[in-house]
Amino acid sequence: MSSPTTSPRVRREYGATMLGLAAGAGLLLAAAGQQWATGQLTAPGPVPPVPVALTGADLTGAPSGIGWAGLAGIAGLYATRGWARRLVGALVAAGGVLALTSVWGATRPDALMEAVAKNATDAAGTAQVAAAPHLAALGPAMAGGGAVLLVLAGLLSAVRAPAWPGMGTRYDRDAAPRATRAETPADLWKSLDAGDDPTLDAPDGGRSEDPAGPGDAGEPAPLAARPAEPKENH
Repeated sequence: MSSPTTSPRVRREYGATMLGLAAGAGLLLAAAGQQWATGQLTAPGPVPPVPVALTGADLTGAPSGIGWAGLAGIAGLYATRGWARRLVGALVAAGGVLALTSVWGATRPDALMEAVAKNATDAAGTAQVAAAPHLAALGPAMAGGGAVLLVLAGLLSAVRAPAWPGMGTRYDRDAAPRATRAETPADLWKSLDAGDDPTLDAPDGGRSEDPAGPGDAGEPAPLAARPAEPKENH
C-alpha cells in the first residue's frame, strides 16, 4: 500500500485520518436510526394522548446519506492521487458541514413541532399536537460528532492527502506494458495472461537471429571451389 520512501509519521497520519473518516461515517449512519424527539397527539373525545417517537431519519435524511458518502470517500482517498485526492477531501469536508447544518435545522423547536404535526396529519386528520416535543440528546449528539469528524478528516485530506500512500503508487513500476513477440496462438494467450502486449514490437525490433551465422543477411553462401579439370593433351 505504501511506497518505501513513505515515513512512519505520514503512514500514521494517513491511518488516523482514515479511522476518523470511518468513525464519522459510522456515527452518522447509527444516529439516523436513533430516537431524536418524542411528542404527544390528542384527538377530540375521551381518548388518551398518543405518544409519537421520531428518529433522525424521520427528521432529516442527510445523516444517513452523508454517512454512506463518507464511507465512499475512504475508497476515493485510497484510489486517487494528487489533485483528485484534494477534491475528495474537500467534498468530504463539505458533506460534514452539510450534516451539521441539517442536524441543527432538524432539532429546532419549530422544526420538531412541524415534524410531529405532520405525523399527526398522516395518522389522523383530527389529531393535534398536545405539547411541545421533547428533544433527546443522544441521536443529535452522535450525528453532530460524526459530522465534525468528517469535516476534520476532509480538511486534513485536502491539505495532506497527496503525500499519503495509496493504491496509485503501487502499480506505477508495472504500468508500462512489456513488448513480446507471439509466434503462435498459444504464445499470444500466454503473453496476455502475463500482462505483456503482443501487439507491440519486441525490444530487438522483431528480428530473428540469422541461423546461417554472422554473415551478411540475404547473401547466398559461396559455391565450394571445384578441383580444376586436367586439360586433355592433343
